[in-house]
Amino acid sequence: MTESREGAVGALHGVRVVELAREPIAWAGKLLADMGADVILVEPPGGEASRNYPPYLDDRPGEDRSLYWWHYHTSKRGVVIDLDDAGDRDRFRALVATTDVLLEAEPRRRLGALGLDYDDLRAVRPELIHVAVTPYGRHDAKSDLPFTDLTIMAASGPPWSCGYDDHALPPIRGPMQGYHTACHFAVLSALTALLHRGIAGRGQFVDVSMTAANNVTTEAASITWLVAQKTVQRQTGRHASVSPSRETQQLCADGRYANTGVPPRRPHEFAALDKWLKELGLDAELPEAVFLAMGANWEGPFDLAKIGRDDAVTAIFGAGRDALKLIASRVSAQEFFLGCQRIGLAVGVVNAPEEAFEDTHFKARGFQVPVAHDELRRTVVYPGAPYVLTASPWAISRRAPKLGEHDAEVFGAIDDH
Repeated sequence: MTESREGAVGALHGVRVVELAREPIAWAGKLLADMGADVILVEPPGGEASRNYPPYLDDRPGEDRSLYWWHYHTSKRGVVIDLDDAGDRDRFRALVATTDVLLEAEPRRRLGALGLDYDDLRAVRPELIHVAVTPYGRHDAKSDLPFTDLTIMAASGPPWSCGYDDHALPPIRGPMQGYHTACHFAVLSALTALLHRGIAGRGQFVDVSMTAANNVTTEAASITWLVAQKTVQRQTGRHASVSPSRETQQLCADGRYANTGVPPRRPHEFAALDKWLKELGLDAELPEAVFLAMGANWEGPFDLAKIGRDDAVTAIFGAGRDALKLIASRVSAQEFFLGCQRIGLAVGVVNAPEEAFEDTHFKARGFQVPVAHDELRRTVVYPGAPYVLTASPWAISRRAPKLGEHDAEVFGAIDDH
């Protein structure tokens, strides 16, 4: 049983998931496990390669010291099965017979060659939901080509929209986003299939293309090309666009940067920003501040589509951006962030990951989660929930499994059954 700290069971309590250990699918298994599913991680003899990925605990390599492995495999149980061995394939089939969802990112033809694909497995478990994640889908020969998270991202498009105004610099991408996005689609598909099974009483095969999943996350880039045959251009700290927009990054008084985010769009926001500007004694430095008062008294909808076409809308919106940049230049980044929160405007400080992790807001929402590592006689703080569920809370129920740690527990229960 997976219990939350409050004692309530997780949303997926009672659902068993078998995950064939492989780097591209690990995040999907973690999401389901932390939601309360009984996720059984199946590794080959010797373990899955990412068991030994850096970084390591205290920067010292060694067995069961990979922080990468720890993060991606919380709340799972672990067993060892050699799918190339006939006897172990029988053991795997017996495990699947007790399973609701199979997650895998195996090479396209591997399971079929082993007699372990969906058509084979539903003979022992008709209600099975089989989720397969491949680079281009099960029926595309390109899925047989070598791939990494970076090549998936490059082929699907998001990096084109990510980077800086200086296009002499190459595009950039966030780490593991290609795999993560595909895993989110795998999880959403599995949950939808579970709901369908509850009504129709049958399982199904779900074919997830990593490239397709990532291509629909390009904001306006893909649709702009498909509809208008136009290409968006990447911009520093703001959405990629066919036409350049105004810069949003501002150097603050303490030498740190903030993103001025979303300027005022409603009368009360213009009024609050105007008041803040005057409280700081900066209104005399911004002649355009007169347009803030116009925004505060605006009647009817403030149509952002008219920016660049309607002089009044353009001037008022620009004054909001200019006021934010001026204030940010005269206060610390944190003061700017808190001040904008106070008046209801969304902005952000440009933090390093470790700084964001220590942010008081993250701490207040429970993002830092202590996880006991009894084998080390210490507690390690992990990143916490990506969402909040009150009736069936998210929780990390255990550290990542050691290799084959739950063999006796899992297989003993199957043998007894």
